[in-house]
Amino acid sequence: MAAHAEATSLLKQGRLRVNEIFHSLQGEADSVGFRTVFVRLTGCPLRCRYCDTEYAFHAGEWRGIDSVLETVKGFDALHVCVTGGEPLAQPNCLVLLARLCDAGYKVSLETSGAFSIADVDARVVRVVDVKTPGSGESARNREENFPLLTRHDQVKFVITSREDYDWSKAYLEEHALAERCQVLFSPSYHEVSPTVLAEWILADRLPVRFQLQMHKVLWGDVPGK
Repeated sequence: MAAHAEATSLLKQGRLRVNEIFHSLQGEADSVGFRTVFVRLTGCPLRCRYCDTEYAFHAGEWRGIDSVLETVKGFDALHVCVTGGEPLAQPNCLVLLARLCDAGYKVSLETSGAFSIADVDARVVRVVDVKTPGSGESARNREENFPLLTRHDQVKFVITSREDYDWSKAYLEEHALAERCQVLFSPSYHEVSPTVLAEWILADRLPVRFQLQMHKVLWGDVPGK
């Protein structure tokens, strides 16, 4: 009861636990290369084997949404990406997304796919992970999200092995994802050769977009880049 009361109080106050806010180039998805402000929220109930943001599981400070918007404004960028952790684990993420859209930003949401996207503002570009077996979290895929996707949304598969690739190819066809939205296939950093994944995609003529994590090409595993 006490935990529920605290969560209700924070929701009313318009507060979020924020791990970091930083300015960089978008390294993934459809807006790759654009100057972007990243708002990384704290917390995630998943533990993907290849996670590169474990530091966001717990660390962060409580901030009001007005304060977050003020910090974002200071970077003078058009694009804003709300990420995590898992941003939708905090109910006030929905409020933040709507407020960012109202302020005129081009807003994207990076989500694990383990939470419903039904109430996300329609102006937001939703980048939804499809967890492969190699992630260790494929049981968390929320398939009821798929009918909600539109052509301006994206789903992302992080491929860790040939087995992951074959699974993803079958999953893609089973759920007709390429007919709903843009599909991204990305090699897991240091696990699958980008060249090899590109060759698999070409050989099978898949209706997907190959992507690298450009920020890692530029800066490696440096946090906040």
